[in-house]
Amino acid sequence: MTTPAAPQAHEHPQANVPGGLLGYYESPIPIRGATLGDAIASEWTKIRSVRSTLWTLGVMVVLMVAIGLMSALLIAAADTDLAGEPVVALGFFGVLLGSICVITLGVLTIGSEYSTGMIRTTLTACPSRARVLTAKAIVFFLLAFVITTVTATVVAVFQTAILGGGIDSGSVWLRATVGVGLYIAALGLVSLAVGAIIRHSAGAITVMIAVVLLPLVLALFMFSDSLRDLQRFLFEYSIPNQLGALYGSTVTETGPSGWEPLLLMLAVAAVAMGGAYLALDRRDV
Repeated sequence: MTTPAAPQAHEHPQANVPGGLLGYYESPIPIRGATLGDAIASEWTKIRSVRSTLWTLGVMVVLMVAIGLMSALLIAAADTDLAGEPVVALGFFGVLLGSICVITLGVLTIGSEYSTGMIRTTLTACPSRARVLTAKAIVFFLLAFVITTVTATVVAVFQTAILGGGIDSGSVWLRATVGVGLYIAALGLVSLAVGAIIRHSAGAITVMIAVVLLPLVLALFMFSDSLRDLQRFLFEYSIPNQLGALYGSTVTETGPSGWEPLLLMLAVAAVAMGGAYLALDRRDV
């Protein structure tokens, strides 16, 4: 009795399938390449699901509302004359402090991924580094713009109602709401870029706070006549003074006015983002 010959080791289990080795399973689910929209959806899921977003933006809203209404109530109680200053300019102090919160969130949007190592997973899922950074920038910019603009508008409405009197012009209102929202969102975009370049959350936040406050602080202590020109420059182009210009109230008679501060900040944000793209593309994760 002869036994059947054992199959040769080199025989493939799919050798008898029509088409030979090409007879693999094909999924009925359509396969498509990832797009910028997919990256934006992913970044939106990230930013709305972490506690840092709720805390930073929540604190910003509280600061803007509390300081804005408190200043209006104190002025109304003291019957103080604003001396021609627009009523909505009282929102300046809350926005200035709230900008620190936006700066923090901008840095954490990318800096936290480097500190936890999550950036490796992100770039594995989406190898296009430019697409990842673009998606983060779009999601963060729109979120910061909407929250800041809505809060600034609510504060301006209540301040006008508390103090009464004439209504500020439409251009003043537009700059104090939409203009301020765009400015703070662009400042946050600079923070996002700095976070991508430095890759360290604490360091990037420190750098951005220095950018906001240090020029004005240095200018206050420049007493020498030889430093007058530098002092004037630091006053005029400091971020607090530029924010005041959007409200129609500045500490200097010269320097950016109207919409000029917003254009300057957008230009700075564009340059910073350009540096972030280069850093992200040329360095290892």
